Amino acid sequence: MRLLWKLVILLTFINTYAGDGRLSRPIFTQEPQDVIFPLDLSKSEIILNCAANGYPSPHYRWKQNGTDIDFTMSYHYRLDGGSLAISSPHTDQDIGTYQCLATNPLGTILSQKAKLQFAYIEDFETKIRSTVSVREGQGVVLLCGPPPHFGGLSYAWTFNDNPLYVQEDNRRFVSQETGNLYIAKVEPSDVGNYTCYITNKEAQRSVQGPPTPLVQRTDASAPDFSKNPIKKNSVVQVGGDIVIECKPNAFPRAAISWKRGMESLRQSKRVFILKDGSLKIHNVTRSDAGSYTCIATNQFGVAKNTGSLVVKERTVITVPPSKMDVTVGESIVLPCQVSHDPSIEVVFVWSFNGDVIDLKKGVAHFERIGGESVGDLMIRNIQLNHSGKYLCTVKTTLESLSAEADIIVRGPPGPPEDVRVEHISSTTSQLSWRPGSDNNSPIQIFSIQARTPFSVGWQAVSTVPEILNGKTYNATVVGLSPWVEYEFRVVAGNSIGIGEPSKPSEVLRTKASVPVVAPTNINGGGGSRSELVITWESIPEELQNGEEFGYIIMLRPVGSTTWTKERVPFVESSRFVYRNESITPLSPFEVKVGVYNKKGEGALSTTSIVYSGEDEPQLAPRGTSVQSFSASEMEVSWNAIAWNRNTGRVLGYEVLYWTDDSKESVIGKIRVSGNVTTKNITGLKANTVYFASVRAYNTAGTGPSSPPVNGTTKKSPPSQPPANIAWKLTNSKLCLNWEHVKTMENESEVLGYKILYRQNRQSKTHILETNNTSAELLVPFEEDYLIEIRTVSDGGDGSSSEEIRIPKMSSLSSRGVSVLDPSIHFLSIVIMIFYCFAIQPLI
Repeated sequence: MRLLWKLVILLTFINTYAGDGRLSRPIFTQEPQDVIFPLDLSKSEIILNCAANGYPSPHYRWKQNGTDIDFTMSYHYRLDGGSLAISSPHTDQDIGTYQCLATNPLGTILSQKAKLQFAYIEDFETKIRSTVSVREGQGVVLLCGPPPHFGGLSYAWTFNDNPLYVQEDNRRFVSQETGNLYIAKVEPSDVGNYTCYITNKEAQRSVQGPPTPLVQRTDASAPDFSKNPIKKNSVVQVGGDIVIECKPNAFPRAAISWKRGMESLRQSKRVFILKDGSLKIHNVTRSDAGSYTCIATNQFGVAKNTGSLVVKERTVITVPPSKMDVTVGESIVLPCQVSHDPSIEVVFVWSFNGDVIDLKKGVAHFERIGGESVGDLMIRNIQLNHSGKYLCTVKTTLESLSAEADIIVRGPPGPPEDVRVEHISSTTSQLSWRPGSDNNSPIQIFSIQARTPFSVGWQAVSTVPEILNGKTYNATVVGLSPWVEYEFRVVAGNSIGIGEPSKPSEVLRTKASVPVVAPTNINGGGGSRSELVITWESIPEELQNGEEFGYIIMLRPVGSTTWTKERVPFVESSRFVYRNESITPLSPFEVKVGVYNKKGEGALSTTSIVYSGEDEPQLAPRGTSVQSFSASEMEVSWNAIAWNRNTGRVLGYEVLYWTDDSKESVIGKIRVSGNVTTKNITGLKANTVYFASVRAYNTAGTGPSSPPVNGTTKKSPPSQPPANIAWKLTNSKLCLNWEHVKTMENESEVLGYKILYRQNRQSKTHILETNNTSAELLVPFEEDYLIEIRTVSDGGDGSSSEEIRIPKMSSLSSRGVSVLDPSIHFLSIVIMIFYCFAIQPLI
């Protein structure tokens, strides 16, 4: 609607002026032109002109780089009529392309594009320029090398301190393209300093470079080999080419001739004197060996210089590497053997698929073997990535030759890829996969493995088809457990072996089904009166086959025809207690345990006989007594109970013991099973009164206790060990003597002594007991003996003396002690009471 009104107003406007005949579209009378503005005048103002005729008079707009200029937002852009004025122009902001637009009601016109650029030239670098040296009569070029700039340049040169520019003539020329100064046929008067001047008119600036010194060389001379002699020994192989250089210093240039030995050398089909005077010999033979003299001549003199040509035999690869087909893990040797001149050093370099094998760094798998003329390469435990092209390069100072061979490494297949489960049921799963790399040996077979949270690692599974050949890429896995999470992977095999397995498939759960495995080890018994306790081995999760798993209990008294059925809705359950007041103690029941889940009821176990609970024993043991054995041990004894079904079954007995001052009513409780009627209690306190009672027990609990009885433990054994032990060794008789041990009031009296002896620290210990403080041993002292003596008392054995070492008799033979016959291998002991005189004391 708004557009319609605009058209009506425009038509009215046009009709108003049409009567006067003065309406006209804008027409440019002046368009903007390209401008190059001096950079140093950036504080001035730039004017881009634009003017147009038209009626009504047009108004103007400008674009910079295709974007309208907003005169309200930019302080240094303004309109001067139709022209664009740019105040204090900036190189980075104002450089670009500009267009003028003229508009009146009859239309808009767009001017041509005008480029605004800034002219500049930077200063020369201040570093000193190198001296240019030239001989008289030669030409020379002096380089100007203008610095960075924009805008047209003009070049001129000054000579020494003369402010006037060098004038161009038939010998001097200044290139206005490069600024270089060309001087032909240099004269002595040309020697001096030359300076390049550059003017950039658009930038309104001139710069001058650093001076370039020009000097004249005065080096005319006779031929001289002192700075560039002929090579003393030039080495070449039979059949090769050789160039012996001859480049003496001479000015003017010297004429060159050659001699071999004393004879002048003439050019032939094999022998050439090159333009620079060097001697070239083609297809060298053994007879070419010898001395060669270069003769250089100019008007100032003659010079000679001699060198030798040494001819060597060619290097030949006699045993090159050959193509090989190997299995991964093998070790192989690639031969590379040569015949060569004995005086030439040979270097072997091996490359694999174009990359040099750096044997010096100890690269894994690769090893160079062989001697001077053998460069064999051993590859240990070769891998699949070692398949490729091997190149043996033989290098000498004179030549380089090579031979190559292809190695194919075959190995077990790579892991299959993209293992997918296409469909899964309660006991089957359909899988597909893609084969991996065959590693240069065709895949012959695939196998599928599965893993569950309950399996030990990966296990092989049965499939349809049973055999998966190398062209089979899908199969059905059978024999799976329902309601179990499975992962699958595929393994490939070929004639080399079995490869790495694929990545596992996604984890999927098989569908649920009725459980088929019944519980085992049905047992039970025990419990309280009127209870039937039933136990079984719970079914593991992987065999439960679904959700809401539980157990079914079937029971009936032996002889009954009616079954009682109970449900146990707990997965981990392995025990059920059936309670009924009508149940008599120790009654036999037939019991079966089954399973169920959300899908239905499953298998039942076989029938087992389980007895109901029983009463606790009703009778207490009789004839209880206590006997003390030592300071820490006593024995409790009693008479067995003659039980029957009415008095309660007896499975064993429980002994309780305590002291008067114990904080608890019972400090110890020990059980014995069956018909055992005695029990030793150890770890007791010395010289202490202990009370004890006995009671029977069965699965229902414990019966009444017998009346308490008491006993007192013995006093503690003597704390002091035997002292002042003395010994004497005569022939095979060892005489021992020690002081009697006196005990303290709270210790048991000494009843006798134990002598413990052994031949070394590892052998069996023998014990000799005596009531005296002396003893005599008849022993075969073939080795050292170790002896201890300790007290014996009602309270037990006392402390031992320190260990005594009796040396073997051979070590005492120097003191006149006879040595027993070594054939004696038994120990005879005679004990007697005696007094030993002149006994050797122990220190």
